[in-house]
Amino acid sequence: MFRLDPQKTVHEHVAAAENTDGTQVSLSKEALEVISRPVEQTLSSAVIVGIAQLIEFMLLASLGFAIYWSYVGGGDEAFYIPTILGASVLANILFNIARVHRVASYRTGFSQIGRVLASWSLVFMAIALVAFLFKASDQVSRVWMVSWYVSGSILLVLYRLSLRSLVQSWTVDGRLKRRTVIVGGGADAEELVRAIHRSADNDVELVGLFDDRADNRSPAMVAECPKLGSVDELIEFARRTRLDLVIVSMPLSAESRVLQMLKRLWVLPVDIRLSAHMSQLRFARSAYSYVGELAMFDMADRPITDWNLIYKWVFDRVVALSALIVLSPIMVLTAIAIKLESKGPVLFRQKRHGFNNELIEIYKFRSMYVDQHDASASKLVTKDDPRVTRVGRFIRKTSIDELPQLFNVLKGELSVVGPRPHALEAKAANTLYHEAVDGYFARHRVKPGMTGWAQIHGWRGETDTLDKIMQRVNHDLYYIENWTPLFDLYIVLMTPFSLFSNRKNAF
Repeated sequence: MFRLDPQKTVHEHVAAAENTDGTQVSLSKEALEVISRPVEQTLSSAVIVGIAQLIEFMLLASLGFAIYWSYVGGGDEAFYIPTILGASVLANILFNIARVHRVASYRTGFSQIGRVLASWSLVFMAIALVAFLFKASDQVSRVWMVSWYVSGSILLVLYRLSLRSLVQSWTVDGRLKRRTVIVGGGADAEELVRAIHRSADNDVELVGLFDDRADNRSPAMVAECPKLGSVDELIEFARRTRLDLVIVSMPLSAESRVLQMLKRLWVLPVDIRLSAHMSQLRFARSAYSYVGELAMFDMADRPITDWNLIYKWVFDRVVALSALIVLSPIMVLTAIAIKLESKGPVLFRQKRHGFNNELIEIYKFRSMYVDQHDASASKLVTKDDPRVTRVGRFIRKTSIDELPQLFNVLKGELSVVGPRPHALEAKAANTLYHEAVDGYFARHRVKPGMTGWAQIHGWRGETDTLDKIMQRVNHDLYYIENWTPLFDLYIVLMTPFSLFSNRKNAF
């Protein structure tokens, strides 16, 4: 991952890639046509596989217990309960070793079922072997064992056929395909496109190519895949329609070009892969990731995906709802105090950049006089600012003014933890944030948050110098690159302490 270089001139930034002038890049009619198409909500392959494994485990274990209770009728629980649970776990392990818990395997028929039944047979061979070695054969009911094996085999076949039907239906609907673009053109990109159609057509929806070259080396159509624009236009394209994967078609030997390309693309919340089809070097299979059967080098990953995305969703809702319940008396008293001191609404709404640079409207308790409020935050609030009310000074110092953003969390616009969303015209030393910091928009690769790594380290409040905003962004990028569930929990627990220790920075 790239990090900010504090020694770099602040205006040496990738202007086109980040739209730092606040305008949208003009897109081609081909790109606009792709954007206008309806996009199906996709399903995570990792989540599908995880749920499929859990259901299969529960089905096998439940079947084993049902036969035990109906035939054996109780007794020897100390033997049967761990045997059934252990056999079900072993079956899951063997299914994974046989590579039948993959979405690609779920689409197959006889191949999948054959490996599943072979693995299931190995489980019962293991039970018989353990019973023999430990001289426990007299404790095992042969009727129970044969019944569980036979009925389990039938159950597995029916389950796998149902799973196959479901996955094929999702595949036809496009719900398992990653929307993908290729960066590059010409003969090399043509070879890559044809390889994707041969081996990854079920996993990839190839929407087009982007290439900076405008000569005959980069034709308008490559293997029936249209060129949609330049790489600068790709940045805007990815912000206006869902994109899951960017494949860079460049030789690994062109190190400087690859690094420059990554620097332009890493602000996007997508997986970025470098195709290995042009490389003469060959590595171990574990060195690659795969799109279908195509080997790829990982250049960048979306920070939070699959099960982590589900965890983040649950974490946000649980914390937000709990905070609303606990803090509702403070919020009610704050609303009353604001109403009593000055005319105007209790809440203040402000446009800010959210996930992937989308505009969101966040809620805050109003802390300024209505006729002096600054919706775009073009002028920073300073110490003893006359625009701020007496109540406003207190709630800004204590961050109570931020509490209505809990409703933004419940709406899915914010997370509890993440980079703080900044006002559109916020400035540091009279320079717009995105002009002051190289790589600024990479903060938007995850959903913004109410609190974050920068805030608990004191980087909140006024940004009157370039160093302050650079430090804030550096901390935000560190959070994105090092995110874990425990990291979020730690930041939430430390936030109350940081509010008291860093009050001098908030005006």
